[in-house]
Amino acid sequence: MTETTTTASPLEKTISLKLSVEKINAEVEKRLQKVARTARMPGFRPGKVPMKMVIQTYGPQVHSEVLNDEIGRTFNEEVQKQDLRVAGTPRIEAAEGAAEEALEFNAIFEVFPEVKFGDFAALEVEKTTVEVSDAEVDKTLDILRKQRATFAAVDRAAQDEDKVTLDFVGKIDGVAFAGGTADDFSFVVGKGQMLPEFEAAAKGMKTGETKTFPLSFPEDYHGKDVAGKTAEFDITIKSVEGAQLPELNEEFAKAMGIADGSIDKLREDVRVNLSREVNNRTKAQTKEAVMNALLKVAEFDVPKALIQSETAELAQRAREDLRARGMKDVENIQLPEDIFAAQAERRVRLGLIVSDLVKNNSLQAKPEQVRAYIEEQAQSYENPAEVMQWYFQDRARLADVEAVILEDNVVEYTLAKTKVVEKKLSFDELMGNK
Repeated sequence: MTETTTTASPLEKTISLKLSVEKINAEVEKRLQKVARTARMPGFRPGKVPMKMVIQTYGPQVHSEVLNDEIGRTFNEEVQKQDLRVAGTPRIEAAEGAAEEALEFNAIFEVFPEVKFGDFAALEVEKTTVEVSDAEVDKTLDILRKQRATFAAVDRAAQDEDKVTLDFVGKIDGVAFAGGTADDFSFVVGKGQMLPEFEAAAKGMKTGETKTFPLSFPEDYHGKDVAGKTAEFDITIKSVEGAQLPELNEEFAKAMGIADGSIDKLREDVRVNLSREVNNRTKAQTKEAVMNALLKVAEFDVPKALIQSETAELAQRAREDLRARGMKDVENIQLPEDIFAAQAERRVRLGLIVSDLVKNNSLQAKPEQVRAYIEEQAQSYENPAEVMQWYFQDRARLADVEAVILEDNVVEYTLAKTKVVEKKLSFDELMGNK
């Protein structure tokens, strides 16, 4: 006999499970008989251990296994009978006052909520748009040229984009410190390769000039011996070299992978790559706007068990990130759960919303969508056919693609039902250059 009750939480339920003692004992005896056929103990041949000793040695473990199996089986039968969608793992507690012929337990668990949506038409969603113009293509070509710049000596003061070669000695309280001295050290001014005070000191100096200046190391500087301290540096400029950019010509185009050296083809190639990057970023911003809108239009309680599970997952990812950064003993680091709680709840809530929309509106990824997506991704590689094969030969990779398409379908579904406001950004704004 089973019984279902609802507790104080709208999503929390309790099922009373009554298990037959006779049935459990019969199954325990059956399993112990099986164990006895192969049991090994000192002084006895395999399979000849007295049953009493088998029961003493293996009885508690077998009884526990049978009890857990019977609880799980009875619980699963009941939730299927009542058509309950269980969220998380149930908590099993022994009930009081059970009869001699039966064991009684309470299974306490949460169920998935019913997602209720408000009026989509009342929502306003910003859709980000960005135009890739000739100016962006020109700017990108300039960047590519700068990346392939050569340097030649110039007779003037160092300025941004120049490469300076210098000797330097750093001292703290008049004493040189480890790592603070170098000869013939080179860096490009204005690239952020050195601390701002060091770059500022070198900028404006000519070959042969010397300078002494103070430099304050940040509190979080990677060199712990000097972090937070102020040093005095002596620098001597050995040379100043100006950048010499390659000409935008046939030779440059070939170096960039254009076989016939066509500048027009190079510009088109750059435009395609920029458009792909712009498309990815605008889609991401629009998706974020859609998800924020869905959070506003959907109302439901979130299972605590799912939030706890997601919180643990986020904490583990944080530890893995710290390990990747070289931190030791990350498993012993106590990460307060509350720092992940808000993010975990948002992720769970969005996951339930998306799942409901997909299920009730047939927004699953279709085979033709999967193929089109993979073909598009493959075009940015030298051998598209190999990339497509790489995707299609692995079910896990296809599942990742399907997940992306599924979310794209939800975004398109939402945009079709809401008021869409175009949010125009410049290329630099989208790329974070402003």
